[in-house]
Amino acid sequence: MDEFVSLQQFALRARRNLTRPVWDYLMGGSETETTLRRNRQALDSLALAPRVLKGVENVDPSTTFLGRHLRIPVMLAPIGSLQLVEKGGAVTVAEAAAEFGTISFMSSVSEPGLEIVGSATDAPKVFQLYVRGDDKWVGEQVQRVKNAGFEIFCLTVDTALYSRRERDLLNRWVPSARRTGLTGSNFQAKLTWDTVKRFKDQHDIPLILKGIATGEDAEIAVEHGVEVIYISNHGGRQLDHGRGSIEVLPEVIAAVGGKASVLVDGSIMRGTDVIKALALGANAVCIGKLQGLGLAAAGKKGLVHLLKLLESEIRISMALLGLRNFTEIDSSFVEEVEPIIEPHVISPYTHIDIEELEYDR
Repeated sequence: MDEFVSLQQFALRARRNLTRPVWDYLMGGSETETTLRRNRQALDSLALAPRVLKGVENVDPSTTFLGRHLRIPVMLAPIGSLQLVEKGGAVTVAEAAAEFGTISFMSSVSEPGLEIVGSATDAPKVFQLYVRGDDKWVGEQVQRVKNAGFEIFCLTVDTALYSRRERDLLNRWVPSARRTGLTGSNFQAKLTWDTVKRFKDQHDIPLILKGIATGEDAEIAVEHGVEVIYISNHGGRQLDHGRGSIEVLPEVIAAVGGKASVLVDGSIMRGTDVIKALALGANAVCIGKLQGLGLAAAGKKGLVHLLKLLESEIRISMALLGLRNFTEIDSSFVEEVEPIIEPHVISPYTHIDIEELEYDR
């Protein structure tokens, strides 16, 4: 891993390793990609306010999530068709998370099957479901998930319809999960708050709702007993012209009122991004595109090394902010500013020329 001394080097290597259609599937968004860019712009619109003389010789970036220890407050988001990015797919991600010391999500549209992934490690794992059947079918999936050793369940709620991802359309390319997973996809559009109520009434596994984008929906989720609110706009891949995820975070924290844990994703590409999210009240963040870059660049070793570099960024920034651990952080450590970098999918990596990545393979 000596090749990788900076996170931006993973983007360069991943672009060289992936075909153009797979790169665009992983890194692209829907329609104009406005939501994708706003995810980044919202993070860049926050400045950090450091405190000094705090005695930061011992900095601990760890935290807990639903009672599980996290080496850093970063988890690996669910990604569909992971096997296109790295042949081991969801198994590779689960093994990397276990080796590093964090929690991985498995998408129901990634390979191999959930039983194989569940048996890959004893570390805590989350299973994320796209609904393809009625309540009886969902119940069968929950039992499979529990039998396979997954400890937490996640329903994605922002995919009533599959969006128009124009990079994919222009490439005339459809990911394998989209080709093979269409049967029953109308059930995703049928989801309502009654579905959530029935789930909580019938199943005794912690529930994450992924795709919450307003304080109003976060409040309703808490009223239904949901344990985790996951703020996400699908990495800018579903509704276009939405708000950046970090913009939504303060109103969700206010609506939840400490009655549920809160996760957020959306262009988390640097250690300072993680710190900004925690300063605004998130319990942890999830990484999707950044995770994919680590996998595509160098497989499991690459993803573990990427997490170590991210940990280094977090630890250094914490010390420079005057933070010894994350119990000391609050919103006073951030303030709104005008961003100075034009946002795009890898704009946090300022030493890379975006044109250097844009070649056909």
